Amino acid sequence: MSERELRVRKIENGTVIDHISAGFALKVLKILGITGKERYIITISMNVPSQKLGRKDIVKIEGRELKSEEVDKIALISPNATINIIRDFRVVKKSKVKIPEKLSGFPRCINPNCITNSREPVKPKFRVDKTDGISLRCEYCNTVTDIKNVLSQLEGNY
Repeated sequence: MSERELRVRKIENGTVIDHISAGFALKVLKILGITGKERYIITISMNVPSQKLGRKDIVKIEGRELKSEEVDKIALISPNATINIIRDFRVVKKSKVKIPEKLSGFPRCINPNCITNSREPVKPKFRVDKTDGISLRCEYCNTVTDIKNVLSQLEGNY
């Protein structure tokens, strides 16, 4: 197989998430709540050579377009990712993810005493600080968490 040969076929309709940080494709699927039982055709390429990043991951999801909140969550763990919306085998929209100013519903606050960790129906909300790396400040209890805690939650280690 030559380097320029397609490894995976094009999709008719859906989303291609490109330039994902190498090794993070499965975390992107977790963010999107994709388990494999949803009946979407999912294609994952991991550690693909990339001139821009050295190595990258790619996720193709047939039959589904992402919501803006989902794209915001992906931006947190993979700030170089691009989102391509495909319709009739053509890219109709291509955008680079942007780290949001605020997040809602994800991740969980690391403070066990935060109201979002009680039995109250309150979703976590965070302000994103991008001054020195990425940190998240809970809007309810002011607890600060970093990207390591976010990744740990995606891996189920919390």
